[in-house]
Formats: sequence, structure tokens, C-alpha cells
Amino acid sequence: MANIKPINPSNNTVLGSYKLHTDAEVSDILNNADKTYQTYKRTSFSDRAVMMNRAAEILENNKNRYARTMTLEMGKPLSSSISEVEKCAWVCRYYADNAEKFLADEIVETDASKSAIVYKPIGIVLAVMPWNYPFWQVFRFATPALMAGNVGLLKHASNVPQSALNIEEVFREAGFPENAFTTLIIKSGQVKSILDNPLVKAATLTGSGPAGSAVASQAGDKIKKTVLELGGSDPYIVLEDADLEHAAEQCKTSRLLNAGQSCIGAKRFIVLEEVYEEFLALFKDKMERAIMGDPMQSVDLGPMARFDLRDEVHGQVVESVKNGATLLLGGHIPDRDGAFYPPTILVDVKPGMPAYDDEIFGPVASVIKVMDEAAAIRVANDTEFGLGSCVFTKDIERGERIARDEIDAGCCFVNQFVKSDPRLPFGGVKTSGYGRELSYYGIREFVNVKTLYIR
Repeated sequence: MANIKPINPSNNTVLGSYKLHTDAEVSDILNNADKTYQTYKRTSFSDRAVMMNRAAEILENNKNRYARTMTLEMGKPLSSSISEVEKCAWVCRYYADNAEKFLADEIVETDASKSAIVYKPIGIVLAVMPWNYPFWQVFRFATPALMAGNVGLLKHASNVPQSALNIEEVFREAGFPENAFTTLIIKSGQVKSILDNPLVKAATLTGSGPAGSAVASQAGDKIKKTVLELGGSDPYIVLEDADLEHAAEQCKTSRLLNAGQSCIGAKRFIVLEEVYEEFLALFKDKMERAIMGDPMQSVDLGPMARFDLRDEVHGQVVESVKNGATLLLGGHIPDRDGAFYPPTILVDVKPGMPAYDDEIFGPVASVIKVMDEAAAIRVANDTEFGLGSCVFTKDIERGERIARDEIDAGCCFVNQFVKSDPRLPFGGVKTSGYGRELSYYGIREFVNVKTLYIR
């Protein structure tokens, strides 16, 4: 079979060559994973916690090496890669400390002498993961899955194979049984046959809408559960009473995080007309000052992860301008090596433009002026997506009301850009997916919620 050859998006150099697993090798991996599961499912929470805490130590002790690999493979600034590895250590410790409590038996009073809800592992869980957060996306699935007693298979994005193998290394060196977590070096076309295998009990995917639809359909055909975390076109509402300096800084940070390649990155900035010009001036100044360059250096954004992704984003900008949007900043492909795209601002954005309707997965901000709060809420919800959202206001009660009751999204923050936290559930509504990761909701997604009744 052909090999995978990842490309460094900073300079277009080949980083290595990775042999694809054959169908026969995949079959062996599945059989070995199931054998491991039959014994691993009987291990105690305390034993799993010891291994998971060791995984956290390994991550921290090797964070510079793992981070460098991430940066080489997909271009995020090295400092961001280091922070990502540290966050993975956090989620390891979080579930090591809390898994037993989250999955403890729940006694329910009935006419039985004893009745209870018990939580049991289900087996092999397949994860189809993206390249934008090569470690974090995987650990937020793998950590609760392993602590619940399941085993994991990872089909990672083809441009981050070494990151995938490094994650397998972490769990192996932490003492988890051989085949408790295995990386599959495969093409997307091989996923269906894996989902069809009766040994695989469930799947989780983070990625695009079409990819999620395909995996959900394939898993659904075999009556297997899925959790999907898909795209977003996150609205950030700036009300007339907002702290505009703070709002502009938060909006800039969220839009440029990971070179704009974040599902929960701010995408659409909905600003009340009373403060529109002032906010726009502050926001433009901050976006202009952002440093783009070599991700191994101290920069705000590096290249995008691949050249085709950069070109797709540029095409969305060009199409939006053709349809009437005004380019306020950026919007051109730099004359330099690498898949770079500059911080970009579009105004006069209307429905029917990619900048309004679609997810732009790059450092492009769509700024939309509205008359009042009601119009802001209407525009915020005028999207097929529903992942993250944010409201800026000095009136905390007003912000909470809008966040709690008015915005159709899986999470809504007030006066703080959206970010994931192991202690809080993470996921979306509408075409942003279903199911939840993190917190106690995440660890209960892939377990058998079993009724126990004794008379």
C-alpha cells in the first residue's frame, strides 16, 4: 500500500513517510484490542487512575518534544502546542481523580429489595480525529474512555501521523495494556469496514459536517452509537454597554487562535450600531498588530495546516467580496513560503455570502452591524451551526439571560472567549453535532447504563 507523507506547512518540506496498515493488519489490531478489552474491563478504577496519572507525568516530561512534532506537522505556534500538551495532562488527572465517582452505582428506591443504575464499559471505541488540535482532540475522548474500562482505536488525520503515534506511546509507557489504545495509519476509505466490524461498539468523530454525516450513517446502519463534534460559525455579540477594549482583545484572540482553525473560534462578530465604529477600529488595530510567522518563534499565528485549506479559505473571502462584502484588512495570499494567510476582516457581510453562511476555518473575521439586541440574537441564531457563542456586556444579568435563554448553541460564554474545560461538558446542537465530551457527561457517553433489579 502507499505511504502517508506529511508536509510541513511552514516550508512545504516532507516530514517523513508512514506505511499504511493493510486490511489484514487492521483486522489483527481489532482482534488484539478486543482480547485486551476482555481483561482490561475488569481492572479497578484505582489501577486505571495510577496509569492515567502516569500518562499525565509522561506528557509533562516530554511536552517540548511532543509540541515540536505538532508544530512541524500542522503549523501552530510552539507555545500553543506546549499549552495543548499541558492541557492533556490536566484532563488525564481530572478523570483519574473523578472517574470512579462519575460512574458510581446509583441506588434507586423501587419495590425491589435492591435496584440501581450501574455503568459498565462497552468495548472498542473508534475515534476519527482532526488535525487542528492533534493531542487535545484525542485525549478528551481517550482519557474518559480508558478510565471507563473501554479500549480505544484512533484514526487520526493523515497530516499528523507522528502526533498520533506519540499519543499511543504515552499510553503504552504509562502502563496501559498492549492494544488498550492503538493508532491506525489508514485512509478514510477504510473507516467503514472498521465500523462494520462487530468488535467495534461505538465511534466518535470531530471534524467536518460531511465527515460526521458519513460516519454517523455508517455506524447507524449497524446500530452503533456515535458522538459528533462538528463545525461551528460561532457568533460573538458585542452589546452597546460592553467594555469595548476587552471585547476587541477577546475577539481578536479567539479569531486568531490556531490560525483561525478552531471549531469554537469566533467567526461572526455581531455589533450593535451604537458602538460599531469604535469596536471596529479597536478590533482592526489588534488584528493588524498580530504577528504572523515561523511557528517555532514567538508569533500570534503560524501557517494554516495545509495549502489546500489556505486556498479554500481564500476562495471564501474572494467569493464574499464578489457578492458585496468589503475587505477591511488582509484577504490576500502572502508572497512567501508556507501556507500562510493573514488576519482578515470583512464588513458589509450579508446572508448569501460564505462569510455569513459558512464556517470559514481560517483567520477571517466577519463583522456584522445590527440595530439592537433582538436583531443581534436573530443574526446569531441565523446559522445551521450551534457550537459556541459569546456575549459582551457590562450588565451580567443581561448577559446571562441572553446566554442561557436566547442563543442556540452547546455553550455560551459571557465576556470571555469560548474554550473547552475538562470540568464542563463540550458539544453542539444543530449541524454542529450531538453528544457531549468532557465532565461527567463525557465519560457516560460510551458506557452501558445498566438497570440492576433484585427482588
